This record gives sequence, structure tokens and C-alpha cells, in this order.
Amino acid sequence: MKILVTGNKGFIGAALQRRLEEMAHEVVGIEEWIFDRVRWKDRLTDYLHDIAPEVVFHVGACSDTQNTNLTYMMERNVESTFLIAEWCEYKEIPFIYSSSASVTGSKNIPETLYAWSKKLGEDFTNRCNGVSLRYFNVFGNGEQHKGKMASMIYQSYMKHKNGEEVKLFPKKPLRDFIYIEDVVNANIHAWENYDLLKGCWWNIGTSYAHSFEDVLNLMNIPFTYTNEDEIPANYQFFTEADPRYLMPDWKAKWKLKDAIDDYVKILNNDKL
Repeated sequence: MKILVTGNKGFIGAALQRRLEEMAHEVVGIEEWIFDRVRWKDRLTDYLHDIAPEVVFHVGACSDTQNTNLTYMMERNVESTFLIAEWCEYKEIPFIYSSSASVTGSKNIPETLYAWSKKLGEDFTNRCNGVSLRYFNVFGNGEQHKGKMASMIYQSYMKHKNGEEVKLFPKKPLRDFIYIEDVVNANIHAWENYDLLKGCWWNIGTSYAHSFEDVLNLMNIPFTYTNEDEIPANYQFFTEADPRYLMPDWKAKWKLKDAIDDYVKILNNDKL
């Protein structure tokens, strides 16, 4: 089948493309160059018509959770999502949207511009009978280009490798860390069970939160703590996927220790 993966040069999109190609599908992508065109919405619509995908995985977005540029975020995360979701509904093809656990914030509402952009995209996707996948804290091979938005697992590994001190926020934040392989599996599962899952959002996590201290202890990396005043505003201290909202017949297969061991082995071999 011909499949469109937006953001196919990014962390999750690239991993998903590799898996789909291993399954012998033809994968095409859309990257940020589309937004540099005059009348980019028309160009995007024309592009969709020209490539005529049979399913769309909409992974591409601004992933900077601290970005405060409203125009930029609306274009990348909201307006483009609306356009592609509506086009897929019109063509009656599956649309699988990469959302984020940040939409719930710490008070069950979005607390950042990024989170609001994801919530708007998710709500519209569901109205168009698409599937929304709320990713929790994804980590794994292929994220090295993400800079400050890379997982704390990768950032801690690199700091330790470079002889830098690893510092954690105090108060022991807890995160639901999920391996990239499980996220790819979730996307494939959503597609294969589309008729059952469409029109809803689903949690993509392990349903078990770990502290950053747990992670670094598994990696044998020493750490200290920052001052409390260095904790960003609206920082989420707890994320954990409610198992009631996992997709039927899907769950994460990778335990945290096994996933970290696998990832560190890849990083040690420099297979990035």
C-alpha cells in the first residue's frame, strides 16, 4: 500500500517508516518545507491529491513543549492537522494522529501552548473519525537530533559519556517511559484495528511510572539535584497511562530495564 507518514525524518516518523517498509509498503513523507511555500494549505492539499495515500500517519509537528510562538504552533500543529484529517475523512481513508499525554497536564487540562495544540488536533481528529494516540515519554534510537527535546535517558547518557554532571529536578518527578519499538507497534495496531478504534483517543504508555532516579540507577549513572527554582513553570511531576484507555489487545511489550539495556547497547556501539 502507499502510506503517507508526516514528519518521516523525525524520531518517531523515521522509525515508523522503517517498520512499514519492512512490511513491504511504499512510504512517502511530508516535511516542514511545505510551510515555506506561498499558500501552503493549497500546496498541501495538492500534494495529498498527487500522492493519493491509502492511509496517513500524521506524526509531524513542532515537538518543543516550551515553544510560545502562537503562529508557528498553529500552522505546524493545528491547521495542518485539521486539513489532513478532513481530507482523510473525505477520502474515507485511515488517519492516525500522534497526540501527547501532555494534553492532560497536571490538572486534567492542557497547560502549555504545545499541549493545547495537541488537544485541538486530537479533538478534530476524533470528530473526523480518526484515531488519536497519546504518547507518553518516548525514548529510543533515532532521537539524537532532538536536542533539548530528546529524552532524559539520551541526554543523561551523553552527559555522562562526556564527563558532565547529571542533575535532576528535586521532588522526584515520575514518568511513564515507553520505548520507541512499542510506539511503532501501537501505530501499526491502530491501523490494523482502525474500524474498532476510530473516533477516540488512546493512551500509548506502559501504565507504570518510574522516577528519574530509577532510570539513572538502571544506567549506573551518578546524579545530583538542581535547585527547586530551576523547575520550569507548568512542569508535570507525574505521568502514567491509565490502563482503562489503552487500545484493546495492545500493551507495551518492553519493560523499562530491558528497553534501557537495549538502547544503551545501541548507543555504546554508536549505531545512531
